[in-house]
Order: sequence, then structure tokens, then C-alpha cells
Amino acid sequence: MPSPHIAILSASVRDGRKSHRVALFFERYLKEQALASTEIIDLRAYDFPLFHERLMHQQDPSAPLLEYAARVKRADGILIVTPEYNGGYPAALKNAVDVLYPEWRRKPIAISTVSDGPFGGSQVITSLQFSLWKIRAWTVPAMFPVAKAQEAYAEDGTPTDPERSAKHAKPFVDELLWCVQAKALMDAQPAPK
Repeated sequence: MPSPHIAILSASVRDGRKSHRVALFFERYLKEQALASTEIIDLRAYDFPLFHERLMHQQDPSAPLLEYAARVKRADGILIVTPEYNGGYPAALKNAVDVLYPEWRRKPIAISTVSDGPFGGSQVITSLQFSLWKIRAWTVPAMFPVAKAQEAYAEDGTPTDPERSAKHAKPFVDELLWCVQAKALMDAQPAPK
């Protein structure tokens, strides 16, 4: 199998966001370890309007929405980096998930949750997994919670403790890449009769 392509979805659109640091970390980690080609899908750059209809039902979708959908579809796997807002995930991410449907089907998705507090966004994981499960995405059974992101990563994504970050990133990324490879093998099989 050729090297997979992983899209890192940076879910925060707010000023002073800390979770984007983790997205930058993963971009660098995947490249430095030569594990996959990468791109960051930064929801802040898109500034989508509030969801009113799925892409597949829109009469005249915008060019940015079509580009976003193509990037999600093209990726072999998605690594979502999301902050926790009041025990949930940001509206921008809910918007970006709900606007697509077939693009998510059986797409391996790993979730990294981020907070500026001590729990690493652990409360957000189940609600996001449930939403992804409902649209038939394949959520990877691994987590990468980041507590006190402002202390753990510099603005450019450099970890303050590189050894610890790499130690935790390896099994998380390995699980995502295993799922990507498993999906590719299954997709190559003839369809059951």
C-alpha cells in the first residue's frame, strides 16, 4: 500500500486557540516519522455559514464547501483535533461534520481532545464519537487527550516534552494507520454477493 494521506482537521475557530498547536504537532510528527502525507484542514480558514443543509442536497454549494468536501473525501484517514467547550465540542466542528455525509462513510477518524484544564477534553470524546458513528464514520479506538495545552505545546506545535508527546502519539497514530490499512484491504476485496 502506498503511503496514506492523513488530513488533520483543526476544529477551533476562536481567537487565541490552543488546540491548533496540537494539529501542528501531528502534522510535523507524521512527516518526521515518514508515516503519511498530511494536510491541515483548518476550519478557521473556511468560516462556514451556519449549517442549513447537507452538501448533497444544496442546489448551489459554495466553492469553499466543495473544496472542503473534496479534501475530506480524498484523505485516507482524518485526525480531528478538537477543544472542549463546556463539556462539548465546538459548533464549528458540528457544522463541518453535519454538512457532509457520504464523504464520512467508513472513513477512519482518530480524535484528539484538547483543553486548557487538567482533564484533556475527556468529556467531549463520547458526544463526538456518537455523531460520527451516526453518519457511519469509523472512529478509531484510541485517544490522545491533551491537558493544559497552553503549557504542553508552543504556538508552532513544538511539544514542551518531546519524548512524552512522541510516546503518547505513537500508539494513537499507529491505531489510525492500522485502520486506514484495514479499510484499504477491505476496499480491495470483491463485494459480497
